[in-house]
Amino acid sequence: MSSTSDEPQGTAALLVNPRGQYLLHLRDANKPHICDPGTWSIPGGGREGNESAGEAIARELREETGLTVPLEPFTVVDCVGADGRTEGRIQVYLGAWDGDADGLPLTEGIMLRWFDAATTAHLTMCSWTQEVIDRHRARVADPGASATEPAGGPGPGGRACPHIIGVHLYLEHEGRVLLGLRHPDSVFGASHHHLLAGHCERESAIACLIREAREEAGLRIGAADLELAHTVHVVDPPGSRPRMQLVFRAHRWEGTPEVLEPDKCVGWDWWPAKALPEPIVPYARAAIEGIRAGRRYTEMGWS
Repeated sequence: MSSTSDEPQGTAALLVNPRGQYLLHLRDANKPHICDPGTWSIPGGGREGNESAGEAIARELREETGLTVPLEPFTVVDCVGADGRTEGRIQVYLGAWDGDADGLPLTEGIMLRWFDAATTAHLTMCSWTQEVIDRHRARVADPGASATEPAGGPGPGGRACPHIIGVHLYLEHEGRVLLGLRHPDSVFGASHHHLLAGHCERESAIACLIREAREEAGLRIGAADLELAHTVHVVDPPGSRPRMQLVFRAHRWEGTPEVLEPDKCVGWDWWPAKALPEPIVPYARAAIEGIRAGRRYTEMGWS
């Protein structure tokens, strides 16, 4: 499968334990052609052949640490060289693991160790890795709780499980709804049609949607022109981390949808609301059908 120059070719895995510590990898300082030699970073590496980013990070994590853990996309960062130029983009995944770092079968670098976020400020850190940790800490509303389960469902005994909050844009024009076709290499919804969407970071849901609309499709929307049209409370697949998907309808907007993040979406199109395309992300279909039926809420995947 071919890739575009804007797609992240690097991958990395940010693993967090129940104490909110991060598994860091000390890179070799002496071998030639080592990226960021002698710094603390996180496991990962480049895509090979026709690998998707998800396949690459699963392979790299297994090769470097012997671990196979559930991962979910977290963020994309730029790898900046010593001359200040961007050398590439890295797709970072988030996962949970709680084990002995010394017991891992290290195959590259010097060592693997757990560190809390405060300690990383005193380490010689790979700059983009520090950026990833900072983003994770900023996104966690309650560091003592949600840092323990970045990618899983409720723990034993039914203890609290933080939900992921997603925002989605519902645009309808002359009976047609705007949908994007997800990139074939996308970890979520690959080659499926979906609403314009994003995850809330440290921002309000409306602020997040306004930002995502601008960054993903070049659309300009005012907060006063958005209203909450439907909510889908979904667990997909069953047992995964629950997600609250908020779908906002925009009554007015400026701009024509254009592909600005080709690693996520390969095209925007207007589809008849009564004849939605296939395949389509299931909860997106449920939200669109709910909006047209006048319903405000849907649950999916709960037993």
